[in-house]
Amino acid sequence: MGREEEVVKARIKKIEELRKKGINPYPNRFDKDSNAIDLQEKYKKLKNDGKSKDKTKIAGRLIIIRDLGKIAFASLQDGSGKIQILLQEKETPDNVFDFFKKYIDAGDFIGVEGTIMRTKRGELSVVVKSLELLSKSILPLPEKWHGLVNEEERLRKRYLDIIINPEVKELFVKKYKFWKAIRDFLINNGFIEVETPVLENTTGGADAKPFVTHHNSFDIDVYLRISMGELWQKRLMVAGFEKTFELGRQFRNEGMSSEHLQDYSQMEFYWAYVNYEDGMRLVEEMYKYVAKEVLGTLKFKSRGFEIDFGKPWKKIDYVSEIKKQTGIDFFKATSKDMEKKLKELKVEFEPGLEKERLIDLLWKHCRKSIAGPAFLINLPVEVSPLAKRTEKDERLVERFIVLFAGSELGNGYSELNDPIDQENRFKKQAELREKGDEEAQMKDDEFVEALKYGMPPTCGFGTSERLFSFLVDKPIRECQIFPLMKPIKKEAEKQEEKKEENKKDLEN
Repeated sequence: MGREEEVVKARIKKIEELRKKGINPYPNRFDKDSNAIDLQEKYKKLKNDGKSKDKTKIAGRLIIIRDLGKIAFASLQDGSGKIQILLQEKETPDNVFDFFKKYIDAGDFIGVEGTIMRTKRGELSVVVKSLELLSKSILPLPEKWHGLVNEEERLRKRYLDIIINPEVKELFVKKYKFWKAIRDFLINNGFIEVETPVLENTTGGADAKPFVTHHNSFDIDVYLRISMGELWQKRLMVAGFEKTFELGRQFRNEGMSSEHLQDYSQMEFYWAYVNYEDGMRLVEEMYKYVAKEVLGTLKFKSRGFEIDFGKPWKKIDYVSEIKKQTGIDFFKATSKDMEKKLKELKVEFEPGLEKERLIDLLWKHCRKSIAGPAFLINLPVEVSPLAKRTEKDERLVERFIVLFAGSELGNGYSELNDPIDQENRFKKQAELREKGDEEAQMKDDEFVEALKYGMPPTCGFGTSERLFSFLVDKPIRECQIFPLMKPIKKEAEKQEEKKEENKKDLEN
């Protein structure tokens, strides 16, 4: 029997003994009146070896226990932080001390009532007068430095990762502040929050491969949305709304990387009677506000770049930047020219891609060297099927992309409100889909019909939790509390697979 099995067996035995004594190891509440951080703040002026007659009731999980015989120390962790509890002969009733020693283990949730003191070494402590077991742990907690060293295990057992690594919990507090800051900023600027369908008959608002599911009541296949209600929010502009935003989950059935996931949170806003230049000004202001709220500064490091949101945001021309870095002029180069250049740059691509996909791959290579912050502008219409054309050059659109740390971290444009132009672009996208491009946008006749009733000039913009991952400089998968993981195969299934593999090897 291994050590963990022995621990589990011993703890289950304790549970059985407690039940026989009429003690419920899993009661339904505890009336606490304080938390760790408030006590630390309230008694920060209490001197070493000082005592207070004040009583307090706190609850949390025991992380570490040190039993020294006549005195025992334990670290109690609640939702706010940690505080030490102390049990001592003549201070803690004998029956409470005995109960603690016999039935309480690291990992258990307990509630205690006691007085406040600060030890000679300066540790604020609760001297336990009474104690209640709130939840008996059966499995032992992993050791801080040796327990969860495998990244896969950390993400799969995120609850343990958070328990033993306080910085992980702080990451998700920051993420809460991130989305709150975006929501607060938009509401304070007159936007209202809306909700649009997650299940759609046709996907729209992005170039992405959707997830497909079946709607039993209608007996039809539907798609999980790939944008945050772009075509729906633009319908709201048709309806007369002037400032809307949505914040929620969206889904793209594509590959994973340090920057991309299939199931993630996104925000999109739509603002009537303005264009992309107004959008850029608002977005720059919003990003500065969010960085201040989340990081407390406009300067930070991300992906090896030094970023300063406080310095002037440059505007980078899409076609000119690609030409400067690669020598390729999008408007003059052929597909063969681009394929040749991509091979020279060692960029992987599938043969037979359309011209717009090839230029997009060239751009993605070029952006890796751009520190930013900057706005990418003057994108070609081929890569922007929902953006309004520029008046100075029909080949370009009024679109902007936020760039920093070598990546795209926000996308907006003057929305196309010409229904004839939109219909023609949808047809072009449909042709791409027929040729096998699963990321090309679907033709949405109902949306075109809505545009025919008239949509005012509008700027739309969207950004996702990828922005947060860049602000805190972590892979995006680590920035999700519970990322999707492959199910763990049972040992029997693994052994069976090995047998099949061995059998095939012998046959070959």
